[in-house]
Amino acid sequence: MNLDLLLVNITNPVLLFFILGIIASILKSDLEIPPSSFKFISIYLLFSIGFKGGQELAHSEINSTILFNLLLGIIVSALIPLYTFFILKRRLDTWNAGAIASAYGSVSAVTFVSASSFLEVQNIHFDGYLVAVMAFMEFPAIIVGVLLMKRYDTDKSKHLSIGQTLKHSISNGSVLIILGSLIIGYISNIQQAAEFKPFTTDIFKGFLAIFLLEMGITTAKRFSAFKKQGGFIIAFSLVIPAVNGCLVAFLSQFVIDDIGNRFIFSILAASASYIAVPAAMRLVAPKADPGLYIPMALGVTFPFNLTIGFPLYYWMINATM
Repeated sequence: MNLDLLLVNITNPVLLFFILGIIASILKSDLEIPPSSFKFISIYLLFSIGFKGGQELAHSEINSTILFNLLLGIIVSALIPLYTFFILKRRLDTWNAGAIASAYGSVSAVTFVSASSFLEVQNIHFDGYLVAVMAFMEFPAIIVGVLLMKRYDTDKSKHLSIGQTLKHSISNGSVLIILGSLIIGYISNIQQAAEFKPFTTDIFKGFLAIFLLEMGITTAKRFSAFKKQGGFIIAFSLVIPAVNGCLVAFLSQFVIDDIGNRFIFSILAASASYIAVPAAMRLVAPKADPGLYIPMALGVTFPFNLTIGFPLYYWMINATM
């Protein structure tokens, strides 16, 4: 791996604000982002990436390539829980195994945004329709995870139906705002969309930096309680994302030509959801412990991808061009 690339990634101001949040938590500083402000920033980021993705999709002809990539994203999202569930089941109960498998099959919108910033530093373009791919990768993993829980759990009395599970997956706030903004961006004309540019583009990185500052604070707080659970889930949180990201980075050479698109697909496969899936699991898997799957995704996998994962997947993609 290119050490210069790793250094450039680590010195990215956006990532440094994440590290600052961790330091603030370790020092027990009173620095914090008010919950209402943090919720607004979360909605803003999801709205912005959805709207810009819709505009990119509007400028692209809907063809077999776009449809193929949408299908590929859905397949990747559905396959990851199928194998991770059985790895987790060796050490955890059915509910926790299903919830964690769903989280790692689903995607992290914030990791996606950070990956786009990484590509911007490298002056590499990726197609905007991948925002639609990301949105469609949110819920297949949830559906597969619930199916596995229903199949291997003996208590059938409190399970939601597949239809109810699908409804909760799509109506989840983060999924809905991405899909809704994408559709609005798609149907808006160029002049109308240009009026949104100062809001969706010019101030985007500033809000992302503040968001990651709070993510750093939250990560440090949750990790202290999480690490008591043992080495298995920490190892899982590091190894599985690396395996998924590297595997997609390698295999994507056979179906995708563009470096930027291959990198985004690798990130989507390597990321883990800590927004959409936890919200859905509160309803469909109440026995699963959020003290496991949230810190795994947010406290270990997220910083791993930001620091080591991005340069690793990018290096592998370039090595296979």
